[in-house]
Amino acid sequence: MTEKFQNLDENKQQRILDAAFQEFAENGYERASTNRIVKSAGIGKGMLFYYFQSKKELYHYLIERSLNTTIVEYLGLIDTNERDFIERMKQILSVKMKSMAENPNVFHFLGMFFLENEPELPSHLRRLYDQLLEEGYSIMYHNIDKSLFRDDVNVDKLFNLIKWVMDGYQNEVVNRLKGQNLASVDFDPYWDEFFEYLDILKKTFYR
Repeated sequence: MTEKFQNLDENKQQRILDAAFQEFAENGYERASTNRIVKSAGIGKGMLFYYFQSKKELYHYLIERSLNTTIVEYLGLIDTNERDFIERMKQILSVKMKSMAENPNVFHFLGMFFLENEPELPSHLRRLYDQLLEEGYSIMYHNIDKSLFRDDVNVDKLFNLIKWVMDGYQNEVVNRLKGQNLASVDFDPYWDEFFEYLDILKKTFYR
């Protein structure tokens, strides 16, 4: 974490972060331009490199910030005392859409990062990345009551089927919303539609 950057005026911090998240999200690491970042943020290039010595240092800072945001602010919203797998999937989707609405630049950036999956992360970022994957997997599958499913159902395969449905619907929603300001979108109709699909799966595969 760059301590000097934390001492910068909060408004300027946010402008730099918004510009940087958007630039890397749209272009990936290799094609991202610090010239476009400073222009979008309305600052001089010297200021950016005063706080971040290189494009890679800035990129790593964004990774750390976005992973921490996901772990601290969003994973904790999911109640793992809910043992019904489909009901927990409803929670996860709701939290995902909430996070996209509140921090669209952060989560578009994370989507790019997961696709690029840079292999040469510093050790502290690799640990943070692994922590997110481990906690996310645990939240999805830990403490699920498998007795809710029919006896003739292969539960592990059903878990995969439900996850594919959730991922596919999420991708469809993202495509529908391209070009819109996600912070102003009413996600309730999308949630209701997806929950209907989950209810169909529940009626089909549960006791």
